[in-house]
Amino acid sequence: MLERAHLVIVREVERQGSLTAAARVLCLTQSALSHTMKKLEQSLGTDIWLREGRNLRLTQAGHYLLEVATRLLPQLDRAEDRLRQFAHGERGTLRIGMECHPCYQWLLKVVSPYLLQWPDIDVDVKQKFQFGGIGALFGNEIDLLVTPDPLYKPGLHFEPVFDYEQVLVVNRRHALARATHVEPAQLADEVLITYPVEINRLDIYNQFLMPAGISPRRHKVIETTDIMLQMVACGRGVAALPRWLVQEYSGKMEVQPVRLGPRGISKQIFLGVRETEVDIPYLRAFIELARKPLPLDSKAGFPDHGKQDGIAGPLIHPDS
Repeated sequence: MLERAHLVIVREVERQGSLTAAARVLCLTQSALSHTMKKLEQSLGTDIWLREGRNLRLTQAGHYLLEVATRLLPQLDRAEDRLRQFAHGERGTLRIGMECHPCYQWLLKVVSPYLLQWPDIDVDVKQKFQFGGIGALFGNEIDLLVTPDPLYKPGLHFEPVFDYEQVLVVNRRHALARATHVEPAQLADEVLITYPVEINRLDIYNQFLMPAGISPRRHKVIETTDIMLQMVACGRGVAALPRWLVQEYSGKMEVQPVRLGPRGISKQIFLGVRETEVDIPYLRAFIELARKPLPLDSKAGFPDHGKQDGIAGPLIHPDS
């Protein structure tokens, strides 16, 4: 049977020019090396070398075997290095699932420095987990779940990474734009624009409108944040989004955040992983990086972590 050792011997004999020199490099005796190759020739039924005096000449089969060795051995060496890196948590693909719509902009702020710190780790983002993120985590379809609604089950581990405030977004000319906060009844005549998420999972409904027995005049669903905010800026409705996201767009569009209720709606974003993988170095590094405050970016509008107006502050994620 052809083994890696045979390929190594053929390559080294070609490099060194003789069995004796190759055996010395490979830390083998010449007799052991000769015996190994003789057994291979017998099993294959063909010669690898022909002797010409004190020299060896590769046969047609030997040339083919050398080509195989030249092609495969570097790949096997790289594979072993890669597997050692996997074993030490130094290389892999971090598959991230997001149970939200607008968190992609935040994710870029974390992924960019992460890729610089971990050049041997690839990142793959899966955004179609609005209703199945936990199942995807259990099923090993993803390695890390970004969610505002952790579901604590045996085998899963969730860590909070930042706080944010959910606010109402209105046109700057809207009557509510001058209010310090909005009450549920004030949305009874409004067109409420949301992402395509079940109503009972929308914070504006389950934490604000439903407890007060209020429904908006109309509920409109839009998938993209840009179009949603364009609609709000044109006076076509109001929306509920994270304060940080509204601040990012407020310099580009005629939109303004207003607090939902006198105390506001505070939320947290969690990163979920499988318990058995919590201490994998590249996973732990991503979690720790996500915990760090994002500096204020005058272009992107990302504020620091922290508190603002008494409400858990600025960073990400609206309704899941």
